[in-house]
Amino acid sequence: MGWNIRYEFNDSDLETSKTVVKMLLSEGEAVPWDAMLFVTGHINYGGRVTDEWDRRCLMTILKKFMTVDVLEDTYRFSENHVYYVPPVSEVNNYIEFIDKLPMADDP
Repeated sequence: MGWNIRYEFNDSDLETSKTVVKMLLSEGEAVPWDAMLFVTGHINYGGRVTDEWDRRCLMTILKKFMTVDVLEDTYRFSENHVYYVPPVSEVNNYIEFIDKLPMADDP
């Protein structure tokens, strides 16, 4: 759903983005932040976005996730500090972390 126009994003958009990001990450030692952001925001998802304000909104949201800052332990995706990358751990700990997340997000 866009800000101004309803878009039909689907699972294939997510799968394509995941595949491309994985490929970009495996190509070199440095994380290609700009390339991942561009491909995901302007091509995979952005290819469906026709309104410039919706594109700006999409890119602004993606920039919170595709940034070198996400590698810092103190980085949070939201102002309420609920959403963050949990420390490296066992799969069961990730599942427990996810289960504790709120069912409804703040606006």
